[in-house]
Amino acid sequence: MYDHEQELKEIISQLQQDNISFKDKHILITGGAGFLGSWMCETLLMQGAKVICLDNLSSGQWDNIKHLNNNPNFKFIHHDISIPIYFGRTMPNAVSYPNITEKLDYVMHLASRASPFEFKNYAISILKSNTLGTMNALGIAANHQANFFYSSTSECYGNPPAEKVPTSEEYWGHVNPIGPRSCYDESKRAGEAFCKAYELQHDINVHFVRIFNTYGPRIRSGKEFGRVVPNFIYQCLNDEPITVFGDGSQIRCLTYVVDEVEGLLRDAFIPQARGIPINVGNDQMISILELAHLIKELTNSNSKIVFKPLPIDDPLLRQPDLTRAKKILKWEPHTPVREGLLKTIQWFKEIYNY
Repeated sequence: MYDHEQELKEIISQLQQDNISFKDKHILITGGAGFLGSWMCETLLMQGAKVICLDNLSSGQWDNIKHLNNNPNFKFIHHDISIPIYFGRTMPNAVSYPNITEKLDYVMHLASRASPFEFKNYAISILKSNTLGTMNALGIAANHQANFFYSSTSECYGNPPAEKVPTSEEYWGHVNPIGPRSCYDESKRAGEAFCKAYELQHDINVHFVRIFNTYGPRIRSGKEFGRVVPNFIYQCLNDEPITVFGDGSQIRCLTYVVDEVEGLLRDAFIPQARGIPINVGNDQMISILELAHLIKELTNSNSKIVFKPLPIDDPLLRQPDLTRAKKILKWEPHTPVREGLLKTIQWFKEIYNY
C-alpha cells in the first residue's frame, strides 16, 4: 500500500537535518494544485507554515488539494496568476483580496503547464504563465518584501551537444526560439530574466532552480500530456502498446518527487542560493527504451513496445551537473529509479483501481 504521509515525513526529516523549517511562515504558492505544487503545499503545512494556494485549475487538479481545505492554515484562491492580483489592498486593473492581510514571507511561483503535448494547444497560456505570471508573482513579492522562488526547467538548456553533458548551470543553452517547444523553453528562460531584473532593480531575494524530469504520485497520465513515466505505467497496467518515440535511445535522468520537493525547499530556504540557477535533478541516466522495459517488468505487463516518430526538437541527451546542488544545497537524490517507479505504480493501482 502506498503511504503518502510517510513520504511527506521523509521530506521533512531530510530538511530537519540541516535545520530547514518554514514553521509559522506565510507562503503563497502559485500552481499549488499541480503535481509539484500540491506536494509543496502539504510539506509546508506539515512543517507548520501558513499556505495560500493560488491556481486556476487549468492543469492543476482540485483532487490534489481538496483534503487540505479544512486545514485552518490553508487557503485556496481560484485565479490565473497571469492576471494581476494583490493582497491586503485594492489596486486598479487588478484582482484584489483586501481580506488577506498577512505579510507574506515567501512567494513560490510554480504555475505553468509543462507537458510537451500541451505546447501546441496552450502555447499562449504557457507563455503568459512564465512571463506575465512571473512578473505578477514578483510584484507580490516586492510589495511584501518577501523571498521569491521560481521553478525553472532543464528545458532552458534545449538540446545541448554531447560535450556539454552533464550540463552545468554555466551553459547558456541551445534552444530553438521559434520551434514547437519554444512557448515553454523560452518563456522559462524569460522568467529567469524577470527574476534577475527584480533582484537588480528592487533588491528582491530571488531563488530559482532548473528542474529535470520528475515523476511520482499525482503526476498526470494520458496521451495528451506526453509525459513518459505516467504514460508508460498507464499503458502497461492496461496492456496497451507502449509508445516509444524515435528509437528509444534518448537519455533521461528521472527524479522521484520526494527528492525533488526536498531540493526545491532547500533552495528556497538557503541564503547562498540567492540569484543563481541550480540544477535539481537526478544524474543517473536511463534510456527511454530501457525505461519502457523496466516499467513493463515492474507491472508484469503483456504490452508490446511500438515506435513512433520523434517529436521536433525533442532533447536526445539530458543529464544535470549536480555540483552546485551538492555544494550549496547539500542535496542530491537518494531514491533509486526502480524504488520510485514501484511506489508510483502502486499509487496508480490504488487511484485507478487496478
